[in-house]
Amino acid sequence: MKKICALMLAAMLVISCLPVVAEATETGETVFPDHLVVGNPTPMRGEFFTELWGNATSDIDVRDLLHAYNLIYWDGENGMFTFDPTVVSAVETMVDEAGNKTYSITLMNDLYYSNGARITAWDYAFSYLFTIAPELAEIGATPLRREQFLGYEEYISRPMSVEPRVLSGVKVLSDLTFSVTLRHEFLPFFYELGLLLCNPYPISVIAPGVTVRDDGNGVYLANEDPSVLEPLFTADLLEETVMDNDDGYLSHPSVVSGPYTLLSWDGVTAEFETNPFFKGNTRGLMPRIRHLTYTLAENDTMIEKLEAGEFGLLNKVMRADRITAGIGLMNEGGISFSNYPRVGLSYISFCCEKETVESLAVRQAIAYCMDRDQVTADYTGAFGQRVDGWYGVGQWMYGVVMGNTTPPIAAPENENDAAAMRAYEVELASFENLSLDGLNPYGVNIDRANALLNGDGWVLNDDGLREKDGVVLDLKMIYPEGNNIPASMQTNLVDNLAQVGIRLTMEAEPMQELLTEWYKQDDRDVDMIYLATNFYLVFDPSVHFLTNEDGTHDWSYTNLHDEQLYSEAEAMRMTEPGDVLTYLQHWISFQERFNEILPMLPVYSNIYFDFYTDTLQDYYIAENITWGQAIVGAWLGEAPEEEAAPAEAGTEGGIEIIE
Repeated sequence: MKKICALMLAAMLVISCLPVVAEATETGETVFPDHLVVGNPTPMRGEFFTELWGNATSDIDVRDLLHAYNLIYWDGENGMFTFDPTVVSAVETMVDEAGNKTYSITLMNDLYYSNGARITAWDYAFSYLFTIAPELAEIGATPLRREQFLGYEEYISRPMSVEPRVLSGVKVLSDLTFSVTLRHEFLPFFYELGLLLCNPYPISVIAPGVTVRDDGNGVYLANEDPSVLEPLFTADLLEETVMDNDDGYLSHPSVVSGPYTLLSWDGVTAEFETNPFFKGNTRGLMPRIRHLTYTLAENDTMIEKLEAGEFGLLNKVMRADRITAGIGLMNEGGISFSNYPRVGLSYISFCCEKETVESLAVRQAIAYCMDRDQVTADYTGAFGQRVDGWYGVGQWMYGVVMGNTTPPIAAPENENDAAAMRAYEVELASFENLSLDGLNPYGVNIDRANALLNGDGWVLNDDGLREKDGVVLDLKMIYPEGNNIPASMQTNLVDNLAQVGIRLTMEAEPMQELLTEWYKQDDRDVDMIYLATNFYLVFDPSVHFLTNEDGTHDWSYTNLHDEQLYSEAEAMRMTEPGDVLTYLQHWISFQERFNEILPMLPVYSNIYFDFYTDTLQDYYIAENITWGQAIVGAWLGEAPEEEAAPAEAGTEGGIEIIE
């Protein structure tokens, strides 16, 4: 398997100091550089509020511009979640006799929304209540599952009525202090602090006339005016305040907490301006570019528009020809780039509610008919690799297992301590023995595909198609409109399937419509969906499973039922925090089961490239999760002159490929 190491271009300047680029006027107002146009090849859906309506990568970028002050942040340097010191001033923990764990969290007193309203404990309580509210399902959202919170099941099973619907696991103790209690049944949890992730959202905009109260037994939503008896927090209210296409909070968040505010959104392009009330991110950085434009960058023209100055930054470029063209601009000057491994992958998802692909033999036969290595090479060139499980090459788990990242264990301080050295060597060997070699690569094997179909009772009918019990393998796969991967799919999948008696028709759909089918927000008339995803930092596949009435579990968007896969996901989740070796062992077991039963057919993960004008300084995308995070602290201007860094040995064009 190829290991792709993304290296910075050797000739890029090393910037060691910041020039003063912001100026102060006579009135004391700080003047920032004006404008940066950012392009991305993935269109935005306009879901700029939360992931409850979907999680398109371009929308995630926007959310990082608009919403901030999460209680928890990912400390990439140490590979762990921790409380954000710019948001949280103090934390106390307590474990009761039953084993339930309570975090009492005190906020900083200088958090404000973009309209100047103060952010308090009540705002975080509202966010917890809102994101789990059953009413969201009535307006097309998927409420968050917070089973880990004490009182969650009682909360979601009780309708809004005159009597309050109380979430006992969250309590507001003062305007700046609240507590969250995690149920002992969900502990241990490897990403424990990740269970507390929460951004503040303004109740006055999202649910006007509604307030959060706590009578000592937990938080609940109530009418601000107690004389109004009918509950105001309803699906009808949220349809108006959240879903309205003209000014609903989903696509037009008006009052926000992030480094930027949204000026406009027309369905393709979004305009942003700095938020004057933003106090700074976790690193204390402020937005220094006053105005941002974010829009779709068509693959066929993006590099030419970058060269012409129509774009100042291209984010997540992944097509091989576009990367090559972008690197070519380096020779002409004026353009820089950064590259970083993707924390995600592309895949073909099976709609297992369909009688065609509910059969494991059919899914495996399809896998044996696809030359995924060639598809990967056709689309990503040398900047991607085939993957065989539910992982991306940028995930920390993959890095450790593949030996690209040093195992998180410390060598003994005293090398002469024989016992300590032996223990260290044993632990180190345990990490070195981790492997993904147990994954089936499903190389093209037409004979194997035919044998699987024959063994499962699929016979050729008069039309030359496989048929069983009246079900014909005449399949349909949809893919995002504008994606050019179907040309490779025709040769490396469709034609091979025809050899075993499976007809596959590929149809392009606008991204909005495709994701609507993927999220099952409408009836599905397809068998397969080609798309891609980037993972959350909390890698917990168990949340993707729905619990059926009989207690069994289905992977929600694939409708595949498999108790072993769920058990492996659950075992991963319930690893003790800090026990990295055990977590990785469960992660490998999950990947092996996923690889065997194929709820989805993984295709590739890749290296992303960001190309940008060389007047964009301090843009550290590789150290951040999104460009929306990396742009905070970046600035426009000429870098101070520095000597060029020496070229790395063994590199060419900034990319080293190790066979």
